[in-house]
Amino acid sequence: MTTTIKSVAVIGAGQMGVGIAHAVALGGYKVRLYDLAADRLPAALGTIAASLARQVERGLVTQAQADTAIANIAAVETLAEAGKADLVIEAAVEDEATKKAVFVELTPHLGADTLLASNTSSISITRLASATDRPDRFIGLHFMKPAPVMKLVEIVRGIATSASTYETAVAFAESLGKTTTNAEDFPAFIVNRILVPMINEAIYTLYEGVGNVASIDKALKLGANHPMGPLELADFMGLDVVLAIMNVLYDGLADSKYRPCPLLVKYVEAGWLGRKSGRGFYDYSGDVPAPTR
Repeated sequence: MTTTIKSVAVIGAGQMGVGIAHAVALGGYKVRLYDLAADRLPAALGTIAASLARQVERGLVTQAQADTAIANIAAVETLAEAGKADLVIEAAVEDEATKKAVFVELTPHLGADTLLASNTSSISITRLASATDRPDRFIGLHFMKPAPVMKLVEIVRGIATSASTYETAVAFAESLGKTTTNAEDFPAFIVNRILVPMINEAIYTLYEGVGNVASIDKALKLGANHPMGPLELADFMGLDVVLAIMNVLYDGLADSKYRPCPLLVKYVEAGWLGRKSGRGFYDYSGDVPAPTR
């Protein structure tokens, strides 16, 4: 049975949750935005309004579209309110126990036909689905960061995901103006299975003194035509997210080539997580990001 999606709940008002709520509201859906820390919600709504204003300035959307998108988003303070949406997208921190806890708490509040999705960038959809009462109506919808701008959504089926859930998910992502790619449910799927080990290798290159931050990023931007250098991209993603994905690959595939670089571990231990903490492979305290090594 195909579900008609009119309302969408987004669980988690961090960078990804806010970006997904923005993209979905701009796509014409009613959005309920929830975060365990309810005091984060006003700032999250402010971030979305500011982002939409920038899109209007650049001529990417009209003022009317931006106004409608803002009107489409409501902050909700309970999972009971979030659970009544036609589709619930979980965008909590990239930690399996945290995500499963969200689904366990959310499940009693779901409508009979509600579809569930996770925005996980690496964790097994099959395992996450097992924490719910509807593994057949559970799917991975992996939006790229920043979600309002990036065109791709990876669609990941768990072993129990039904054909109708998959078809609904593809149609939903395409209705947002996104392009979809189908990935099988193996650690880190397609994009991060390829991208994050490359970033990890760049960190090893720094760790071993082959090049400094500036030279490594310049080499990949100009030598491989990448829009961002790998260390710059790591800071953008969040070094904690990069480490979490490497650990999923290392644990899930038991191959030493996925061992996280010790320097990456050290930065995360120091709380140097990249842009969001103000320091990572670059220091963001000045007008221009400055390499830290």
